Amino acid sequence: MKNEKNLTPIEDLITEDFGAIGTPGREQFDMECDAFIIGEQLKDERLRAGLTQEQLADKIGTKKSFISRVERGHTDIQLSTLVKLFQGLGRKVSVRVI
Repeated sequence: MKNEKNLTPIEDLITEDFGAIGTPGREQFDMECDAFIIGEQLKDERLRAGLTQEQLADKIGTKKSFISRVERGHTDIQLSTLVKLFQGLGRKVSVRVI
């Protein structure tokens, strides 16, 4: 459905490519988007702290490759691991259910 400026809303494009909300394809897309967002936030905070991936990995007792996978949104991590990552950057994690 086009709007008054003849533009298609992003939601319509996502639905067209990945399916309606609640379908398996859409759920997968939404999870990958969430992983990407978390990865970008981690990368931003790491850079703000002036740390390399290797330095952060050493600080929290993991490998650089793991930090890289998280930052690229290519891994599914537990909440406890997410908290540990951000604590390593001197940050706190807050979870909000909407």
